[in-house]
Amino acid sequence: MENKNSVKNNQSKKVILAYSGGLDTSVILKWLLMKKYEVICYIADVGQKEDFIAAKQKAEFIGASKVYIVDLKDEFVQEFIFQALKANAIYEGKYLLGTSLARPLIAKHHIEIAKKENANAVAHGATGKGNDQVRFELTFLSLMPGVDIISPWKDPEFLKEFQGRSDMIAFAKKHNIPISSTMEKPYSMDDNSMHISYEAGLLEDPSFEPKKDMFLKTVSPKDAPDKETKISIEFKAGVPVSITNHTTKKTIKGALPLFTYLNDLAASNGIGRADLVENRFVGMKSRGVYETPAGTVFWKAHCDLEGLTLDREVSHLKDMLMPKIAELIYNGFWFSPEMEFLMAAVNKSQENVEGIVHLTLYKGNVMITGRESEKSLYDEDIASMDKHGGYDQTDAQGFIKLNALRLMLGKKK
Repeated sequence: MENKNSVKNNQSKKVILAYSGGLDTSVILKWLLMKKYEVICYIADVGQKEDFIAAKQKAEFIGASKVYIVDLKDEFVQEFIFQALKANAIYEGKYLLGTSLARPLIAKHHIEIAKKENANAVAHGATGKGNDQVRFELTFLSLMPGVDIISPWKDPEFLKEFQGRSDMIAFAKKHNIPISSTMEKPYSMDDNSMHISYEAGLLEDPSFEPKKDMFLKTVSPKDAPDKETKISIEFKAGVPVSITNHTTKKTIKGALPLFTYLNDLAASNGIGRADLVENRFVGMKSRGVYETPAGTVFWKAHCDLEGLTLDREVSHLKDMLMPKIAELIYNGFWFSPEMEFLMAAVNKSQENVEGIVHLTLYKGNVMITGRESEKSLYDEDIASMDKHGGYDQTDAQGFIKLNALRLMLGKKK
């Protein structure tokens, strides 16, 4: 069915707008109202540090007929972050997909509100150059085929009226929209439970070194405590279920509480910073800086436990699948047949991934110091260099000859 990115044909007068309270979405809200839409605002709480009540009041002041504030933090951790963790998903070897994972969740509930309100139009403020427009709109169309998508930053009329921030600030002042924005914006940020990302502005120069005061989640590794923090993380079916801090003798359980706790603990030890140039789905390269404290620790611990509990061939196949899974998440295909297919394989692989991983956190470093599991495939008797352990080393002679056969035959030609 046809997907519209313009408000010119607004047969349905009700639209659900993803709203943050910032300059862009506040201007879009007023702009839609001036186009005679009834606008219902939707604010998704995925763990970002925001005043949701103030944002709600601002939307109502501008003219929203209703404002939804939906707490998605627990679902974000359990159904999206931990699912990606089971796959060890990391995009292009560096990015742990914090923004990419939040977008399909936000869009999912956007559509649920649209259905509840009997609205067949949804709107968002993502730009026409970024990945988020794709992530939002692919999810919209997957969950509500034929939904009318209003994307102002791809609308010619909107683009003609707003060339940049100066036009938006002038519009806000003209229409009495409360703003705190100024012309100077050193970079844009996206904050959620998983991470904070920084891009654009000063960071568009790939050689620019971020200033110390940019980082909001983690301390600098050189300013982290000059002492080790020893912890243990317990997994069941590939998912973290508890964290024990051996210094404080404190144990945390529950998906969201343990994720929040490890975020704070890892951040205080300067863990989780990444600075990279990545390949956007829309075709351009982009420089991004990320802080992902808990995600970094969980990812390393989970990878390590798989080394103890996964069959070799299953492990190697999973390693082959991971880049594709990460790419699908990054590109916005969370709700796709191929993602469902691959995640079924991932979930099967995790049935015996349980046990405890012991780690040391120190000045930006995550060091694995040991692991244990009742499902361990490691046999000390067989692996030991000091015992025969039921392993007949003479069998290796024939094994090597069979594997060398094709190599030797190749040399005869």
